[in-house]
Amino acid sequence: MDQQTEIELQAAAFRRLQQHLMQDRADVQNIDLMNLAGFCRNCLSRWYQEAANARGIEMTKDEGRAAFYGMPYDQWKAQNQTEADPEKQAAFETAFAENVGKKKG
Repeated sequence: MDQQTEIELQAAAFRRLQQHLMQDRADVQNIDLMNLAGFCRNCLSRWYQEAANARGIEMTKDEGRAAFYGMPYDQWKAQNQTEADPEKQAAFETAFAENVGKKKG
């Protein structure tokens, strides 16, 4: 497979993951994703922002979130996010520290 085709397939898989998280399973909470998988929608939006910045495209955290969420993050939260119980919040603190809080590699 040539490199361009591989890039196009990776982009298609990313778009499908985005659709799954944003439309098909908007009911799944970010905190649950982070606690189970070590990443969430916010991580994906941050990775998008970091990729843009690495290519010389200035993008803020809020702009990255809006690009991934398809709307301002506050609007997403108001429409989809529910309050997490203390047990989930404690698990999140651990998952965040292990997966986001420390610099990788």
